[in-house]
Amino acid sequence: MMPRTLLARTFLLLALLVLLTTAAWLSLFRYIDAEPRARETAQLGASAVNLVRASLLAAAADKRLRLFEELGSREGIRLLPAEADDLLVAMPDTRFQRLIRRELTARLGPQTRIAAQVNGESGFWISFRLDDRDDDEFWLILPRERATRSFAGHWLTWGLLAVALALIIAWLIASRISRPLRAMAEAAAAVGRGQMPTPLPESGAEEMRRLAHAFNAMASSLERHEKDRSEVLAGISHDLRTPLTRLRLEAEMSIADDSARQGVITDVEEMEAVISQFMDYARNESGETPVRADLGALLAEVAERKIAAGRALHTAIADLPEIELRPKSLVRAVNNLIDNAAKYGGGEVLLQAMVLNGEVRIEIVDHGPGIPAAEAERLKRPFTRLESARTGAGGTGLGLAIVDRVARLHDGRLELLPNPGGGLIARLVLPLRR
Repeated sequence: MMPRTLLARTFLLLALLVLLTTAAWLSLFRYIDAEPRARETAQLGASAVNLVRASLLAAAADKRLRLFEELGSREGIRLLPAEADDLLVAMPDTRFQRLIRRELTARLGPQTRIAAQVNGESGFWISFRLDDRDDDEFWLILPRERATRSFAGHWLTWGLLAVALALIIAWLIASRISRPLRAMAEAAAAVGRGQMPTPLPESGAEEMRRLAHAFNAMASSLERHEKDRSEVLAGISHDLRTPLTRLRLEAEMSIADDSARQGVITDVEEMEAVISQFMDYARNESGETPVRADLGALLAEVAERKIAAGRALHTAIADLPEIELRPKSLVRAVNNLIDNAAKYGGGEVLLQAMVLNGEVRIEIVDHGPGIPAAEAERLKRPFTRLESARTGAGGTGLGLAIVDRVARLHDGRLELLPNPGGGLIARLVLPLRR
């Protein structure tokens, strides 16, 4: 149920803090505000009773009816005699009403009764006697609103404005915290794909500056090591290819036995293939600039070259849209998959491509022994082979590692799946939009 991003989680926690604090403040205000409001209401009721009592005592008997009418029309006060069979409905048993009852009893005496409804008629009913020794009792009826507590609208308005302002500030705080971390996550993902990201801005809080500086230093160091490794391997490759070429020429010219000569030449070619694969793995694929290209035409060209070289390759390439890719890297990856399928799977190989669920799927299908599903991820690591599962053919164990790195460089993935008809499906998945 929790949001996944740091921005959303931080904002949610800050918003929850603001809302809880505001709710606690409003509850405290209502609690503190209850007693003075109850005292004010009780004082109003007691004053009305005392005023009516004094007016009745001072007025002549024939003037009292006129007095009742004046009080009702001008002040909204009604006066009725209390009867023994009156049906009373007490005020709600709330803290506010208990405070009113306590204050009225203290001002008018313990015999005072308060009701919310008498004989089915609602109002703020207060009983009183003209004289403590008088047995006649009267009901003073005030409007019900006098005894109810309404929360001040302006307080609620200011509270909502304060909450809105606090939430805006919370969003700004959360975004300032998450923005550099999000940029760092994107830069780390680029480093994981073998790319050199743009240096992070070393600004903001001290901890963020130190973290950005450390990350930039790490990325620069990785780039330097990558260049050094490529230069070393390129030098080794150059130094090895020269004697290998000499050995091949020497074998062709000096060895008279055809089978021995062909064996030496085959060994030299295998050594050259191993060196080429090492160079392919060491090559920094991210140095190639991505361009929009016709993937279908690119795959068709790869298939034509393989067929011309004698590969038993069938194709089923659907209409594919132009996407952003690194053509040389992708061609190298597809060539590796086709060569693996022919080398380890044996027999015919199928190259097919289609668009499905917003992704381009390039599949190389063979009918060999396949590989166990549990070993699929392990075989993507460098220098890993599974000879018992794929005919025992030799190799460096770098082919799938190269393809996996090219897939990740395109924000895609390499999947090794069992073929329902027997064999392996090597699926290269590329997103349509990056």
